[in-house]
Amino acid sequence: MIERIHLEILRSTQQCGSLTAAAQQLCLTQSALSHSMRKLEHQLGAVFWQKEGRGLRLTRSGQYLLSVAERLLPQLEHAEQRVRQYAQGQRGILRIGMECHPCYRWLLKVVAPYLTDWPDVDVDVKQQFQFGAVGALFNYEIDVLVTPDPLNKTGLLFKPVFDYEQVLVVAKNHPLANQGYVRAEQLSDQVLITHPVEHERLDVYQQFLMPAKCTPKIHKTIESTDILLQMVANGRGVAALPRWLVNEYAEKIPLTSVSLGEKGIHKQIFLGIRLADEPLDFVRAFFDCAQTV
Repeated sequence: MIERIHLEILRSTQQCGSLTAAAQQLCLTQSALSHSMRKLEHQLGAVFWQKEGRGLRLTRSGQYLLSVAERLLPQLEHAEQRVRQYAQGQRGILRIGMECHPCYRWLLKVVAPYLTDWPDVDVDVKQQFQFGAVGALFNYEIDVLVTPDPLNKTGLLFKPVFDYEQVLVVAKNHPLANQGYVRAEQLSDQVLITHPVEHERLDVYQQFLMPAKCTPKIHKTIESTDILLQMVANGRGVAALPRWLVNEYAEKIPLTSVSLGEKGIHKQIFLGIRLADEPLDFVRAFFDCAQTV
């Protein structure tokens, strides 16, 4: 019978790279760990590892069981944490995943009043889930997903909470700064700076450049929003970001924004949750707080 310890052994061995290191992580002897897995292999008539030099390589059975471990263990760990918090009189912790670099500054405005209103709920932001976080939501690694691009998936609920316009950001002395809007071909001789996201997830490409069959002269990526905008303010390139964010920075550094196309690119920030969590009062309250910021 597959037990939780078998899943933990598989996950730890994959993370640590060896049975010895996995045994140390799980506070087991290596012989106990090996015996446990050999017993399971005998019961199921399967082999989970094959030796490859000094290391181990997962077999097809091992890879499948590892995928099960990576789905189930976070849910079990989350359940244990939640039950302990209930036992201590707390509602728990709301873990928020980010799928939007600029949204972090917006989120800070939501979290501050929420923590005041809900003193028995803690908040944690998981930025390692900035992209492709739907899987983390399904696997109970996060409880709320902040994204401008919701996916229609059974078991998930996405609600819009904030409207914004995606605009071109330029230095105040840039030749495009005084235009009402820019055309896609006007970026053909520009250095475009974006966050490190694939083109398929960048609105400036999908909704502006690609339909016009245009590309920028150079495309650079920068992780930090603060550094990205300092680069733009100093004439090192242009960027595409939410207008509200540009307006905040423009109070301190010489930036301005121009609409992307005559009609502009209009977007929304969505919050996604598991449908089963919708009845939770502190989850509903987070939605309400997000809509009032």
